[in-house]
Amino acid sequence: MPVRLPFRPRRDAYPPDLWTKCPGCAEMLFNKQLDKTLRVCPNCGHHFRISAKARIEQLVDPGSFVERDADLTPVDALGFVDLKPYPDRLMAAQLASGLRDAAIWGVGAMGGKPISLCAMDFGFIGGSMGSVVGEKVARAGEAAIAERIPLLIVSSSGGARMQEGTYSLMQLAKTMSVVERVKAARVPYISLMADPTTGGVFASFAAVGDVNLAEPDALIRFAGDRVSAGTIGEELPPGYARAEFWISHGFVDRIVPRAKLREEIIALLGFLIAPLNGHGEPPASPPSRPRSFLNALTGVLGADTTATLTLPTTGRLAGRPPMVDRLLGRHGSDQGHADDPVAAVWAHVQQARNLKRPHTLELVKAMAEESSSSTATGSSVTTRRSSPDSP
Repeated sequence: MPVRLPFRPRRDAYPPDLWTKCPGCAEMLFNKQLDKTLRVCPNCGHHFRISAKARIEQLVDPGSFVERDADLTPVDALGFVDLKPYPDRLMAAQLASGLRDAAIWGVGAMGGKPISLCAMDFGFIGGSMGSVVGEKVARAGEAAIAERIPLLIVSSSGGARMQEGTYSLMQLAKTMSVVERVKAARVPYISLMADPTTGGVFASFAAVGDVNLAEPDALIRFAGDRVSAGTIGEELPPGYARAEFWISHGFVDRIVPRAKLREEIIALLGFLIAPLNGHGEPPASPPSRPRSFLNALTGVLGADTTATLTLPTTGRLAGRPPMVDRLLGRHGSDQGHADDPVAAVWAHVQQARNLKRPHTLELVKAMAEESSSSTATGSSVTTRRSSPDSP
């Protein structure tokens, strides 16, 4: 007769609705206790991914958030099929998350200050940006301009949504155009990069805020390790895709733990929002210039029609071939900065960004012309010296 032990054997599996295993320290965490710490591991500080609804609830004042355009729904314009048809994938994500797409936007308040807020949800097809997500980001920016309130975007996305093809890639240009209008209107824009912020979202609006915040150890990058290493032809430094690496290189302004995010953003809003005038209204903004970004590049699309290129002619950065000097004569002036090495470096940056700079075909043509003229001159001298009648 088998012997019955007075205790049960230890289970290796835990109910998924009660416990969560931390990927940072491998500890089993009770879900209710984890929710009280805003989904942050109390042992190692690992920040779990949270939904867009939980993010909004954490950041805004209670009862102040009013969602807008909640009925926007993506469509399968391309008839895309991978492992399953795109409509089936959308329906499964909508049932699992309770959202229509991977972003929520609306107007709320933080510390009593009104804001336009757009939060992305990684749980909806990896937070990928399709036409609806791009439209919500754009409308959040347009509302910030129209109502003169700060814009806050919380990014948590794997990038552009492949199931929408070129339509998803068009969102990069659309969202960036709205961000440029927000900046031209002098409306504050705060970008919060959560884990992960990658692909087209990182390459467009996520990394160009007036203030760029990130959560600890957040994955932030454009492409994967293999693609990035193959592109630059070098071994990638350790931890290059984490928030701590980006803050050391100037792409992130502050890394803020989740528990302190709300008070940090409220403090930033106090610095960024202009004080009211005597009538209780914000000061009037200058007229918007939608093409201000191109103006800064070319200097010819706006009022500054006399902008010229300034390049160094002496020092370590000098020594251009004469052909480049001749080409620059058609594209701008050439003034030296012998006494200011910083200005010399910045002059090279301006030259690289200027859309009217000499291009490769112009340089090749100038090289060919110079080579032909040198060859012709050398041939005439050789012929003259080899003639029997020459002295």
